[in-house]
Amino acid sequence: MARVEFITVKAEEIKFGRNNFIEVARKVAKTEEGENEFISISKGFYLPENAGKRFRNSVSLPTDDDTASKVADLLKTI
Repeated sequence: MARVEFITVKAEEIKFGRNNFIEVARKVAKTEEGENEFISISKGFYLPENAGKRFRNSVSLPTDDDTASKVADLLKTI
């Protein structure tokens, strides 16, 4: 099984509720066979006493402009 290294190119957080956040990030998954760039949308929460953060759920999307545009439009209208 190939080892996968995930590299975060850019990430932004949107805080909501008492200690929750949504992270939208552009990431690269690298293996010996090559690499794949994708957009990750993750939901998580902050640990007490500034002990870090944990992620609960995540979805990955392709980086092509057409798909990103359609998802953004859908989020605005749904």
